[in-house]
Amino acid sequence: MQFKHVTLDFDGSVAILRLDHQEVMNAVSVDMLGGLAEALDAVEEKKDEVRCVVLTGAGRAFCTGANLQGRNNQSKKTKAGLTLETGFHPFLRRIRNLHCPIVTAVNGPAAGAGMSFALLGDMILCARSSYFLQAFRRIGLVPDCGSTWLLPRLIGRARSIELSLMGERLPAEKALEWGLVNRVYDDGVLMEEAMKLARELASGPTVALSLIRKLYWDSPENSFEDQLNLEFQCQLRAGDTQDFREGVGAFLEKRPAQFKGK
Repeated sequence: MQFKHVTLDFDGSVAILRLDHQEVMNAVSVDMLGGLAEALDAVEEKKDEVRCVVLTGAGRAFCTGANLQGRNNQSKKTKAGLTLETGFHPFLRRIRNLHCPIVTAVNGPAAGAGMSFALLGDMILCARSSYFLQAFRRIGLVPDCGSTWLLPRLIGRARSIELSLMGERLPAEKALEWGLVNRVYDDGVLMEEAMKLARELASGPTVALSLIRKLYWDSPENSFEDQLNLEFQCQLRAGDTQDFREGVGAFLEKRPAQFKGK
């Protein structure tokens, strides 16, 4: 399926969402944000079938941040940041609340907003040649798209501030060493490995995996008691699924579980 600067393909129970504006290395425009919204609508329409989403970039880049082309030629000056609440934030919130796991396959540069998009993955896989960049300071802006929330929780305050103040590239191997990403692969096998992982997740207990996502997203803002209560609520929901009954049955019968995502 083709949307504005976005393509969406389905491979069984895996949806593959590609940022696809290769002329600008998949930089994000208002048009692309609209395409992403439509693509997520299509994923949600197949909610009962789609059990994992892979987010990647087409061509040489994952995403090089906001598309700045034409800003200097605008007859009317628009305030930087206005599209955050109208375009970027709705997409970020929808990814956070996705009904299934998301794998990001970072196939090239992930800069600015693109870095935030990459870090939204539950599992973050990188091509060896890829890198991350907090590019905002290079154009006189501050980090956005949730990066100041995500980065300190992933790699700590000192490293987060350094990346943002210095605006230096963070290679994939160093990102792995820092615990920012999960796995690094040779460029030629990245998508193969991403799809292998996505299929494994898609064959799992989707409701439980969705609740696991929620628990870890909410954890940084909760007290210990709040988190205990949330675990209790989520466990009640997970324990009411067919997949829980199947998992227990498979364990007792010493056979592989056949989860249906229900």
